Amino acid sequence: MDQRQLADFLRTRREALRPEDVGLPAGQRRRTAGLRREEVASLAVISTDYYCRMEQQRGPQPSVEVLGSLARALRLSLDERDHLFRLAGHNAPARTLVGEQVSQATMRILDRLADTPAQVMSALGDTLVQTPAARALLGDQTSFEGHARCVAYRWFTDDTSRELYPAEDHPAIGRNYVAAARMGYARDGAGSRAAEIVDDLLERSAEFSELWKLHIVGMAHENEKRLLHPKLGLLEVQCQILHDPTQLHTMLVFTAEPGTSSHAKLAALGADPQSYLRDVPVDAHA
Repeated sequence: MDQRQLADFLRTRREALRPEDVGLPAGQRRRTAGLRREEVASLAVISTDYYCRMEQQRGPQPSVEVLGSLARALRLSLDERDHLFRLAGHNAPARTLVGEQVSQATMRILDRLADTPAQVMSALGDTLVQTPAARALLGDQTSFEGHARCVAYRWFTDDTSRELYPAEDHPAIGRNYVAAARMGYARDGAGSRAAEIVDDLLERSAEFSELWKLHIVGMAHENEKRLLHPKLGLLEVQCQILHDPTQLHTMLVFTAEPGTSSHAKLAALGADPQSYLRDVPVDAHA
């Protein structure tokens, strides 16, 4: 790892961004060019102290997950992202159609939805980036590692992942996850990460195994969802899905009918997401 070059690269890219480039208010009396360190840390969902130590050439080697978050927070191009990984002593991620680098166009849309629950998902069901409101509504879904990054994997291996939905909705959601897993397996083939996740689930989850035998194909995309929040109670929301055909990413945007109690709850959450953060990360990608 080249700490000096890494620190310089992070600093120059941070200073090249304006608050409005990432959906933040410009404010007044900004003493530094570009974004503040704490703003980058918040966007990357890491601690300010951790980020500051990287810019001061005294931090440990960052993980590939942290680097991916920083690449998205700093709106890096693919070439810049690869350079960041190499400076940190890692191989650059493979450039495939099913990648994790969120396009700059998608990030610009997400920046304008800071007070709205919205998140970007990979083709394998990994949550790549969330708005603050989405983390408050759904939990921080970006911090998992290994197969647990996949929302379908967590559904069948971690009971806490089901706490977001009323129990009567669980069967339909489980069937959708199995259909998504089969689609990923067929698309990516044997030996792929999708296949590894399926093989692991077949060993670990009897429920998944029984549903897999049914050869479920096709997902029922229901715009209407019911979500359970520990502080807000039941919310009835609409989930709109935007597709990025190049990266095979989807953006989920959660809204509620104006004049309803759910709309008022989402408005309160969007105005002060820190007050509504969940204690346990859970999932919402059925």
